[in-house]
Amino acid sequence: MKIVLLDGYELNKDLDWGLLQELGDCTLYDRTPVNDKNEIIKRINSAEIVITHKTPLDDEVISQAPQLKYIGIMGTGYDVVDIKSAHKNKVVVTNIPTYASDAVAQFTFSLLLEVTSQVGLHNRLVHENKWAQVPDFTFWDKSLLELKGKTLGLIGYGHIAQKVAKLGHAFSMKVIFYNHRPKSVTETWAKQVPLDELLKRADVISLHVIQTPETINLINKDSLDKMKKGVILLNTARGKLVNETDLTNALNKDKIYAYATDVVQKEPIAKSNPLLKAKNCYITPHIAWAPHETRERLLDITIDNIKAYLSDELQNVVL
Repeated sequence: MKIVLLDGYELNKDLDWGLLQELGDCTLYDRTPVNDKNEIIKRINSAEIVITHKTPLDDEVISQAPQLKYIGIMGTGYDVVDIKSAHKNKVVVTNIPTYASDAVAQFTFSLLLEVTSQVGLHNRLVHENKWAQVPDFTFWDKSLLELKGKTLGLIGYGHIAQKVAKLGHAFSMKVIFYNHRPKSVTETWAKQVPLDELLKRADVISLHVIQTPETINLINKDSLDKMKKGVILLNTARGKLVNETDLTNALNKDKIYAYATDVVQKEPIAKSNPLLKAKNCYITPHIAWAPHETRERLLDITIDNIKAYLSDELQNVVL
C-alpha cells in the first residue's frame, strides 16, 4: 500500500513520522507546489492514501488518481479538498476537528492582549532606551485598554470559540455570540444573538467560522458599517472571511480601532496586501495552531485516523 504525504514540512522538521512509515510504503514530501496540478497528480497517481495539509486536491486532481481511496487532512478546515469530488470518486476524507482548540483560543487572546496592552511595542521601546530618557517612573507611547466590562462578540460558536468565550468571561467581559445554527448553552453569562445585533453591540469581534462560499467576505463594507466605531476585530479562522480592501479602508478611517489576524487571504502574504500598510493592523504568519505539543497531537491523530480507516472503523470523516 502506497502512502504519500504532500506537505509535511511543518511537522517533518522536528517530529518523527516513523509510526506512519510502519503502515505502508511512504513517500514524504516537505512541500508540493500548490499551483502545479500536473506535479500534484504525478505525486499521488499510484497512492491509495494521501495526506495533505494545504496542498489543494480539487476534482481534476482527485479524478486522475485511480488508486486513491483515502485523503487525510492534517487540520480542521477542509476547504483544501473538493469534498463532493471525493464522494463522487468514493474516496474517504478525514480531518482533525479539535487538535488545536486550546492553542488557537490561547493565541486569539494573545492577539487581543497585544492590541490592548501593547507589550511588544513597549518592550521594544525599553530596549531602545526610550524609558531611560524620561524623568518619570512610568512611560507609555500608546494608549492601553482594559477588557473588563467590554462586550466580546464571537462569530461562530464551535470548540475554539467556546474556549475563547471562557477566557473572555475570566477577564470580566460580557460575552455574546452568533452561530448559523442555534446553540444550546449552559453558561448563563453567554448570550446568543442575531448577527446584526452582535455587529452593533460588540467592542471586540472574533471570527470562528469555517470558510465556505457563504462565509467568504463575511466581513465587508456592509458588515463593517454596522460595527460600532472603535471595535477590535480578531481573526484566527481563515483569511478569506475578510475583504481586506474594505477592512483596510475602515482601519485607515479609524472606524476600526485595530485588526489582529493570524491569517490572510493569500498565504504566504503578498507584498501587495493592503493590510501591510493599514493603521493598527497586527499580522502573524498563521502560527496559532503551531505549538510543539499541538503539532504532536496533530501527527498522532493523523496516524490514528489512517489506522481507523485500515481497520474499517472510520473516525473524523468529513461528510
